[in-house]
Formats: sequence, structure tokens, C-alpha cells
Amino acid sequence: MRRIRVFGGAVLAAMMLIGIGSTASAQVPLPVPTAFLAGVPQELGNPGGSAPGSNDFSCKPTEQHPNPVVLVHGTGGNRQTNWATYSPLLANEGYCVFALTYGNFPDQPWPLSAIGGMQEIPSSAAQLASFVDQVLGATGASSVDLIGHSQGTIINGYYAKFLGGADKVDNIVSVAPLWKGTLGNEQVSIGRAMRDLGVSEAAQAGFPICKACLNMGAGSEFIENLRAGGVYAPGVRYTNITTRYDELVLPYTNGLEAGPNATNIVVQDGCEQDISDHLAIAASLRAATFALNALDPLHPRPVPCNPVWPIVG
Repeated sequence: MRRIRVFGGAVLAAMMLIGIGSTASAQVPLPVPTAFLAGVPQELGNPGGSAPGSNDFSCKPTEQHPNPVVLVHGTGGNRQTNWATYSPLLANEGYCVFALTYGNFPDQPWPLSAIGGMQEIPSSAAQLASFVDQVLGATGASSVDLIGHSQGTIINGYYAKFLGGADKVDNIVSVAPLWKGTLGNEQVSIGRAMRDLGVSEAAQAGFPICKACLNMGAGSEFIENLRAGGVYAPGVRYTNITTRYDELVLPYTNGLEAGPNATNIVVQDGCEQDISDHLAIAASLRAATFALNALDPLHPRPVPCNPVWPIVG
């Protein structure tokens, strides 16, 4: 009997150790790269895949983080290349994280199929609407939070304002947004100049690869439609995170939009060491912490200030 008790105790101890090991391994945090280009080798190693921490459709939101987070990439990006930092960071924080590739060429072989954000923005926003419904159905959540980068910011804005997204979204966090478009302002803009030359969104047949590019010009028909009556949808909280060194949203202040439901942030305010450009800001831990605080304002964490270099982070 003593041998049986000893054997039974050993088996129980082994089971406990196995259980402890399984729990610990499940809690090991995912690595969080701080270079935007870290997503490129991920795509090369896993063509058409998802960034670590994202697109687990069995994930169930917690009471602490009831909203799934949907990541919406920028021009030329996809669900993997754009989110090497945000996907694991959010997953480590306990969020259910999802990301889509929109506006790409799914009928083309990889790597052409991996180039997103090429189609007209309204059609891409419709893809986002469908994806959000898929996420809500899988998770059982009633709302999502959206984080967009570059073109993804106005995809989110269009979805919330025109496609019923305001009823399904609580927060929109915009990294390097372009609410006023790029290359111009209210006085002088590329969009109006193009229309004066007879080139408008209706002439997109001449831009077969990047049809979204005309949409994003300051003064374009798309931007003016988005801005008519205000870019923000009621009931949604907006956070805009910009960088003074943005070389693609020109001027960078085109991403700053006042509103009673909006917070505007420039990453260099209080941190001159962070000289993120349009790409590196999507891997800046300072910008990402602003995003985390926007998603969970009741539990803010200190915002770091680390040196960040353009492109490489």
C-alpha cells in the first residue's frame, strides 16, 4: 500500500508539474519587435499568414477587455507586414486581436496578393465592414475597437461614418492619419489641382495599380466627401497619433482633427528622441502606448520615451 501511495503521489506531482508547465508556457509573452520592417520576414516565411497574436477566431474577449481589436493596415501593407508590433503587443495585454488584408489582388499569385490598400477606399471599407461582422460573430462581442495606420485610418473613418460602423465601434485609434488627405491643405491641394487638369477619381482607369492613391490626395472627391459635415461619427471615440517627421502625410497636421470626441497626439511632444516617420510610427512603443491608453483609459500606463529612427525604428 505504501508503494501504491508513493507511486500515486509521484503521478500526482508529475501531473501538477505538467499542468504548471502548460500554464506557464501559455503565459509566455510573444516577442514584440520595434521595427516596422520586422513584418516583412514574417510574410516571407509565412506567405499570406497573420502576424503573431492575431486572427485566433476561437479567442473570447475578457471582462477586462471586452472589445476585440481590429487592425487595419496602410497602403501597400497587409495583415502581417503592417502589424509586427501591434499584434503581439495587444495579444500580450489580453486582447483578442484580428487583422484583415483589404484592397489587394486576391486572384493574383503571391506576392502580388499580399499587396493591400490598392483598390478604391469605399470598396475597401466595405471589406472592413464584412470582416468586423465576422469578428463579432465569432467572439460574441457587441463592439470592436479599430486601430488603423495610414490609409487604414480613413478606411475606418469611412466605415464608421457611412457604412454603419458607428453602431459597432467604440474606439478608433489612428496612427499617421490623413483626415485632410495628403499633399495640400484647404487653400492649395493636389486633389483640386488634378481635377482642374481633368483628372479625378472617375479617371482611375489610368491608375490601375493604386486606385486608392487618388482618393487620398488633399482636396480629392473622396476626402471632401469624408469631410463634409465633419469626419467623425457620433458615439465613437477617436485618438489621432501623428509624427512631425511624416514624409507621406504632408503636412503632418492633416492628421490632426479637432472634435469633442477626439484626442490629438504628436509623438514628439515631450519626446524629441522619437523621430518616427510614416512607417516607424507603426512600431514606436511610445505611439503604441498612447494607443493602449486610448483603448483602456481607466488603466493608463506610463508612456515611454525611447529613441526611434525613421523607417528602421
